[in-house]
Amino acid sequence: MKKPLEPWKTLHSELVFNHPWYKLRRDEVQLPGGQVLDDYFVSVRPHVVLVFPLTADGQVVFVRQYKHAAGRILLELPGGVVDEGEAAPLDAARRELLEETGYAADTVEPLLDVFDNPTKDTNSISFFLARPVQLVAAQHLDETENIEVVLVPLAEVEGKVLRGEICVSGSVALCLLALRKLGA
Repeated sequence: MKKPLEPWKTLHSELVFNHPWYKLRRDEVQLPGGQVLDDYFVSVRPHVVLVFPLTADGQVVFVRQYKHAAGRILLELPGGVVDEGEAAPLDAARRELLEETGYAADTVEPLLDVFDNPTKDTNSISFFLARPVQLVAAQHLDETENIEVVLVPLAEVEGKVLRGEICVSGSVALCLLALRKLGA
């Protein structure tokens, strides 16, 4: 008979790199079978939100921007980190949508919380559906951001995912989840 699954025991943990943009932790862990790993590295990352914004006339608001680690300009859904002091991921979702796109919605519905990369990263992502969104302001971007807003007809979103035109994992997952929720 198989042993039941058990979590690892953390024997020691230390922050080995602490920078405002990146934190790295080194854990010493003991596996259920007794083996000890003294150098299990974990990226300590903040909670993230991602929004599927749908206009009244059936357009999905995407953002296109350069992502340096991938070395590519990518089409994805708007989102970002939950800032310190924000009461809830919902607040961050509304803020990120407005900052990156200039769009806002009265109704922002939580859909699902998922883990990004649970092997090496601490963060999770909260997915939201915002509808109907409308343009209410200009973008309010950070100095390092250069974001193009792109409207995509709802009927074309699935095809863009399946062709790999939308290829950022969180955006792929949220697109498919939102399309299912909307019956599209």
